[in-house]
Amino acid sequence: MILLKTAEEVEKLRASNLLVSKTLGELAKRIAPGITTESLDKLAEEYLRDHGGVPGFLGYNGFPATLCTSLNDEVVHGIPSDNELKDGDIISIDCGVKLNGYFGDSAYTFAIGEPDPDWKALMENTKQSLFLGIEKSRKGFRLGDVGHAIQSHAEKAGYSVVREMVGHGLGQNLHEEPEVANFGRRGSGVKIKAGMVFCIEPMINKGSRYIQQDKDGWTIRTKDGEPSAHYELAVAVTNGEPDILSTFKYIEEVLN
Repeated sequence: MILLKTAEEVEKLRASNLLVSKTLGELAKRIAPGITTESLDKLAEEYLRDHGGVPGFLGYNGFPATLCTSLNDEVVHGIPSDNELKDGDIISIDCGVKLNGYFGDSAYTFAIGEPDPDWKALMENTKQSLFLGIEKSRKGFRLGDVGHAIQSHAEKAGYSVVREMVGHGLGQNLHEEPEVANFGRRGSGVKIKAGMVFCIEPMINKGSRYIQQDKDGWTIRTKDGEPSAHYELAVAVTNGEPDILSTFKYIEEVLN
């Protein structure tokens, strides 16, 4: 069942997503060669708790950390460790929080130093595909329109779309209906209605779309070892239009 949100609930979701966005902005200040993902995880947990939130991922189905830190060929759900980031790496950092009973969730792929230009192009294409999907998140459109916008943009550039991992509804639960695939046919799928809140999160691979899971039971990586990029924002459908609840503003103020 898709739970439509009231205006009051949307504002609570906006607050939790704003906290996640600011947390990622704080991480952007620290990300550099030589930094461990474990230290970033500790910083994120402290920041969330200091601002009244509870880490949304820590303990979720047994996940052992506050952040998902997915490096290079890791697509999603990477576990923070004491391994140091290196110049040329790219890393997707996914962060969730529960604040006043509602969840926030956002992800961003960061470049460490100067990655291969082809990898940076993958990152840019993936971020563009996210905003193209958001543009279709309007009353009267369907989720297939969202997925089609993402898929067509990625595949036109020669990239591939992960099929098994998808976006999701967001509210008092971290994962709610509907599932929001990053591929699809125009005019297909669930009809988008006012009051829906969901996360769009394209996961785009430089090589093939196929993935595999590590023995840790969490980390998902590309099967061919090629890099993957991942960006995520939460969107509410308000007055029929997409209302982006999370933001990359705080990250990009640091990076720029």
